[in-house]
Amino acid sequence: MTNSLSSEIVKEYGLSAGASIVGIAASSDFDSAPDGFKPKDVLGGCRSVIVLGSPHPREALKNSVDYTDCRNAMLSKMTDIAQKTAKRIMTAGYKAKAISGSGGKYLNGEHFGHISLKHAAELAGLGVIGKNYLLISPEYGTLLWLSAVLTDADLIPDKKAQISVCGSCNKCVEVCPSKALGNSTSFGKKECAKFFTMENKKFAIKCFLCRTVCPYRFGIKAEE
Repeated sequence: MTNSLSSEIVKEYGLSAGASIVGIAASSDFDSAPDGFKPKDVLGGCRSVIVLGSPHPREALKNSVDYTDCRNAMLSKMTDIAQKTAKRIMTAGYKAKAISGSGGKYLNGEHFGHISLKHAAELAGLGVIGKNYLLISPEYGTLLWLSAVLTDADLIPDKKAQISVCGSCNKCVEVCPSKALGNSTSFGKKECAKFFTMENKKFAIKCFLCRTVCPYRFGIKAEE
């Protein structure tokens, strides 16, 4: 037996679990995603994708140690938020699956998430993807970390964000040391990965200039 579940109720689930912002996209909007990475491929009968976001603190951009520590903490936090939200949806009688930013699978030697969280966030109206291949949120800029919940609940999706970013700006493209942003249609994941290392058995990120040089890193109207 299922209880009535609305978009408003589901968003409140996400916010009460700790998310700062929640958006909803229809599963059918992911038809252009590669086979195996569509929401219905991950959860049979999926109708809606609930995207959860929270920003990491600005101070984390000061150095690679703080950034790496914050990144790892945010991944854990967002996974926990997704799991709590999914549990409440299942309690209402629907299927639900939490999607973490740290999960996924390998394809042709490269790691991919179960679904693309940033594309899901764009479809759910939380922002737009810029030339840096990061989600740019009107409220939180490039600082937003994401997770999601797939569900068979038929929810009303949000409209896409009507904002314009990047334009003729190429700061991130020009500063990228690995030239991973040189192709306007494809992100150079392997090139970018050269700046991910293991130190003392811990994951470390040596470059995040694509976040820091973006004029909208703190939001569309944010003051530094």
